[in-house]
Amino acid sequence: MRIGVPKEIKNHEYRVGLTPASVRELVRHGHEVWVQAGAGAGVGLDDDQYAAAGARIAATAAETFEQGEMVVKVKEPQPQEIAMLRKGQLLYTYLHLAPDPAQTEGLVKSGAVCVAYETITAPGGGLPLLAPMSEVAGRMSVQVGATHLEKAQGGRGILLGGVPGVPAAHVVVLGAGVVGTNALQMAVGMGAQVTVLDKSIDRLRQLDLVYGNRIATLFSTTHSLEEAVMQADLVIGGVLIPGAAAPKLVTREMISRMKKGSVVVDVAIDQGGCFETSHATTHADPTYVVDGVVHYCVANMPGAVPRTSTFALNNATIGHALALADKGWQQALRDDAHLRAGLNVALGKVVCEPVARQLGYDYAPPETVLS
Repeated sequence: MRIGVPKEIKNHEYRVGLTPASVRELVRHGHEVWVQAGAGAGVGLDDDQYAAAGARIAATAAETFEQGEMVVKVKEPQPQEIAMLRKGQLLYTYLHLAPDPAQTEGLVKSGAVCVAYETITAPGGGLPLLAPMSEVAGRMSVQVGATHLEKAQGGRGILLGGVPGVPAAHVVVLGAGVVGTNALQMAVGMGAQVTVLDKSIDRLRQLDLVYGNRIATLFSTTHSLEEAVMQADLVIGGVLIPGAAAPKLVTREMISRMKKGSVVVDVAIDQGGCFETSHATTHADPTYVVDGVVHYCVANMPGAVPRTSTFALNNATIGHALALADKGWQQALRDDAHLRAGLNVALGKVVCEPVARQLGYDYAPPETVLS
């Protein structure tokens, strides 16, 4: 199979879909890989490294799309990239379609076959291709939250860990999944007072066994969430419903009653966000203020640490990339129900039920395009 790897063009996105090591694996399996010149420059990977791994260097993004039977990316295709997709071409990347009707419409019209990293499942449960970026974003959320609590950044002027004689900041983490667990790990490490909310008592028990009295665990109800948010200096939103839009847990009314200068970091913004006042921002202009509360809602947080993120992502994505290339997308998806769960749009049909339900499309089961 011929595989194209274009340079990412989303604002301040430096990650790259394949590393030279991943290229080498694909070439070893007999595939042809076309990498756009400079695609890996943002993470310190130059064209010579790709060429040494067996890649062909393409001068433009258009050439990678033209050559590629499968296009491997990191972020969702931008409008000019969607325009280069063709019917039956395989796109393998993050999509996050539920809150993005314009992208969904473009992909449906293209007739391309679109496999989304974020909805591929694992035999033991969970979302293994989303997990590494959720780990990065969860850890980053405390880092950026601490920065924006500084007065010069619009925050309350609080040091996250406090000092002897002065209390630490109160960090509230919504959701105890991958994002939340990594966020609370960092917050505890920095000496913050940490409260985590979740609807799974079993998950809260697990965290209590690990962290004991270093954190407070709360079962998430409207009442407990509201009380925690009112007391917080920093709120991190890390809730996720696979394939669907994130639930709006924190209302605008709650935001209006928070401490002035407090900070919210919405890690769920890729799926629409879990704060009612959230809208996507970029690394170039990451924050805005609503009712005195600083909102950090960057839609590609791991892009700020692209080298770490690229290698972590490739560790998770290369196995399925090999399966898709070795077998072709139809056979690979027939053989693996977990990979099949990643199919979101194919041949003009929406084949991911949560996306179809969210955006008002007729749902077509994946089997309808695999026969």
